[in-house]
Amino acid sequence: MDLLHALTIGDVLREHRRSRPDRIATVDSADPEHALRRTYPELDARVNQLAHALLDADVHAGDRILWLGQNSPRVLELFLAAAKIGAMFCPANWRQTADELSFVVDDLDPSVVIWQEAEIGETVRAARAVGSAGARWIRHDLDDPILDGPILDEADNAGTGDESYEAFLTAGSDEDPLLDIDPASSLLLIYTAAFGGRPNAAMLSHTACFSQGLVYGHVTGTSGDDVYLNSGPLFHLGTWMHTLATFVAGGTNVFVPRVDGELLCRTIEAERCTGAFLVGPIFEQILDADPDGTHDLSSLRTPGGSREWNERTSRDTSPWATAPGGYGQTETVGMMTFGCFALGATGPHGRTSPLLQVRVVDEDGNDAPIGEPGEIVARGPTVMNGYWNRPDENEARARDGWHHSNDLGRREPDGSITFVGPKTRMIKSAAENIYPVEIEQCLATHEAVAECAVIGVPDDRWVQSVKAIVVLAPGAAASADELIAHCRERIASYKKPRTVEFVDALPRNGYVVDYDTLDQRFGGGNYPGGRTRSA
Repeated sequence: MDLLHALTIGDVLREHRRSRPDRIATVDSADPEHALRRTYPELDARVNQLAHALLDADVHAGDRILWLGQNSPRVLELFLAAAKIGAMFCPANWRQTADELSFVVDDLDPSVVIWQEAEIGETVRAARAVGSAGARWIRHDLDDPILDGPILDEADNAGTGDESYEAFLTAGSDEDPLLDIDPASSLLLIYTAAFGGRPNAAMLSHTACFSQGLVYGHVTGTSGDDVYLNSGPLFHLGTWMHTLATFVAGGTNVFVPRVDGELLCRTIEAERCTGAFLVGPIFEQILDADPDGTHDLSSLRTPGGSREWNERTSRDTSPWATAPGGYGQTETVGMMTFGCFALGATGPHGRTSPLLQVRVVDEDGNDAPIGEPGEIVARGPTVMNGYWNRPDENEARARDGWHHSNDLGRREPDGSITFVGPKTRMIKSAAENIYPVEIEQCLATHEAVAECAVIGVPDDRWVQSVKAIVVLAPGAAASADELIAHCRERIASYKKPRTVEFVDALPRNGYVVDYDTLDQRFGGGNYPGGRTRSA
């Protein structure tokens, strides 16, 4: 490899150690009164130790490291250690059920699994009992008093005998491994796209992560002076884009395990956070947790909201705040187009990132006529290397030298982009993508269900909520509550139907369920890109 022109994520950390010796890199704010802060040299030393510990555990280039836990600076440490040894790091959705986590473990076949006892230990142990790969399991909160939840000693560790994260890390040398790593190799694995009823892990390269960090940092005005609060889930690119932007710029990443209004208030005040991953309901949680304005939130820059919110925070004047959003997907490390690149444009989803080419094509791969819908395809350095262990899907997605998004869009006469909607059905609940086929398959396992369909209905708080339309088997009986509970036990709670309607038969176009008719009959709408699925 040409080292003269190569730059990996590990190299970025090496340079920050040299050029920002006094800058705080990470803050563990699980308990703001005892927050643990580390400079870039301290972070790099820990990453080196972790890299050597992983090498000593026979983890090498191309191997997978799996995180089963909530937000923590250790997520960034593992990501960076994987970068230095050429491995791949996957932060999995900790909100999943035991069956869902078991699927991820078996599918990923990791060399090392780092798991958390607090809040999700029972689920993780259940997933592990179902069957897991021959991985080395490490507990990340075994000896960590600043994390919420029970602190267990080895005798109480559910008989696993797993070592602690700190014991594993500190056994490694703090010398930089200085391995020859290809920047085009896969580094970050994010599970997404549950088409066909199962999730798939997008493989994102060093170059993809670094490049998106630069572009997203530019549009959000992120600099080395910024302090970003990682309050959103780190199994989601919505948070990772800003985490990467802050890291690439040499700023400070602050971590809280999960969203809690009081904890966020205390952390924003204590660390003087300038940015955070916040969606609608979280604004309300913060204000509800501090109705008297006890905490100083003035350092936090946001696009603005209610009068009360604006009085307590600062106004974000970055291009992103002026015209937030665009179009993107996990497979391209988030954003492919940005609204702030197209102020006053026809297309509401903006213009293409400077790191990508984007086309809208017909079924034959030719450019669709201007103003006509077609599939959005792209190529460039932020496009994924494919899905882990999905050769057939990868061949289909990368055909003709373009990444096929499986999403429909339009090229407008002024060159801007309009995202029309997924070629496959998807429901949006707050920041979560929910794939109806996954819920339909879960409902179908109930003995009383003959057939079913799932739609999204508008929700003032969450964008959409899930509604199931069910046909019961002859002579069978089941209540809505029973079917909702059936789903809650088998898939992540946020995916379960909020409501259930019973019908004698599902409307069809030939053999295919007519979802447009279901939307019209049962109030479906507010789908990504349009009010109805056919918009």
